[in-house]
Amino acid sequence: MSNEARAFIGAGANLGEPVRQIRQAEEELRRSRGIKFLGASSLYRTQPVGPVEQPPFINAVFALEPEIGPHDLLSLLLEIEQNMGRVRGERWGPRVIDLDMLFFGEETIEEQGLEIPHPRLHERRFVLAPLAEIAPGFVHPVLQKSVSELLAGLSPGDFWVEKFQAESP
Repeated sequence: MSNEARAFIGAGANLGEPVRQIRQAEEELRRSRGIKFLGASSLYRTQPVGPVEQPPFINAVFALEPEIGPHDLLSLLLEIEQNMGRVRGERWGPRVIDLDMLFFGEETIEEQGLEIPHPRLHERRFVLAPLAEIAPGFVHPVLQKSVSELLAGLSPGDFWVEKFQAESP
């Protein structure tokens, strides 16, 4: 899958019905113009990052072949979040849905509001585990390491990530 994919989107939720919300975000991307949806990782149940006490997250990664540019893709992700009820509040706080552009091909962008590759993805097991499932050989354009190498390089630490078997809808 990674040979075709140009963009990878991290999805996470821990409020409401996280599994349903991840699936809804996936469906919104599948229906979006200018997006060829290539696939999704399994769902992962993950420990929240940051100082805020909150429930575990459900995370996944989506692979896309966008016909639109990174700025338009970011606008689409923000629109989906807003339509699903995302209210931006406390940093690293709980959320109904979070959609982050992880990579857009080999592009590197560092602007106000848009950084590609995502600036902290190489430190986050909750992003790298599902990403390694669908694109283990994808090479980080700045760090020049594959996703599997980045995942293997993380210290075990205190943060847990586990595959999550959701009940069928």
